[in-house]
Amino acid sequence: MGVLEKLQQRIRQKGFKRVCKTLFERYVFFHWELLWTERDLTTPAPEHRLRAHPPVTRLEITPDNVEAFAGNFADRVQTMAELAREGHTGLMYVDEQGQAVAFIWASTGDYHDRHYYGCTFAIEPGEYFQFGGEMTRRYFGSELSVTAQADMWQLMHDRGYRKLVDVVETHNVPAMKMHLRMGYREQGRVTHIYGLFGRWKFSRQTRYRGARLEALRTPGVTRPLSSG
Repeated sequence: MGVLEKLQQRIRQKGFKRVCKTLFERYVFFHWELLWTERDLTTPAPEHRLRAHPPVTRLEITPDNVEAFAGNFADRVQTMAELAREGHTGLMYVDEQGQAVAFIWASTGDYHDRHYYGCTFAIEPGEYFQFGGEMTRRYFGSELSVTAQADMWQLMHDRGYRKLVDVVETHNVPAMKMHLRMGYREQGRVTHIYGLFGRWKFSRQTRYRGARLEALRTPGVTRPLSSG
């Protein structure tokens, strides 16, 4: 399929305006907002109604087992190996065929994300930076999204950490809703990422008052209790 045919297919699938917006952001300019959130490591995950999923096995990611990503995350194999060699803590979940279907990462120092955002996320003593959580489509909406986070919380708590911090993109509504459900609290700061001509990235940080995620809360759903 040629370039023009692919473009026409995407326009039919997503609409002309959406395709134009995507192309503009990829090749000309984009501005992303990343909201900082935090969570203690002792408050249990709130109750949920997520569906069960096929059996998976949890493994800690090492440079020697990253080939498990070759099936579902073929473009991430090298990145996974680099993160493991740099000393970050990663958990992956593999199916009965030994293929990774989900993963999540933690950094115990300031994390420089050269693979995606192109900036550094600084943390305080006693915190860790949680990043890179992802799963295959088959597991969307399953309880694995809760299990992976709770497993990482417990692992890092056992290693002496008291709190996690992470960022969530304001254009990723499902991720923001997940943060609300899981009891994350906003810190009132934003990292802005700017991309220019598909090549250069810049960042800056600002602060805000109030709660930007609350508008997404489902009516009637109470906020999880904090352990203080």
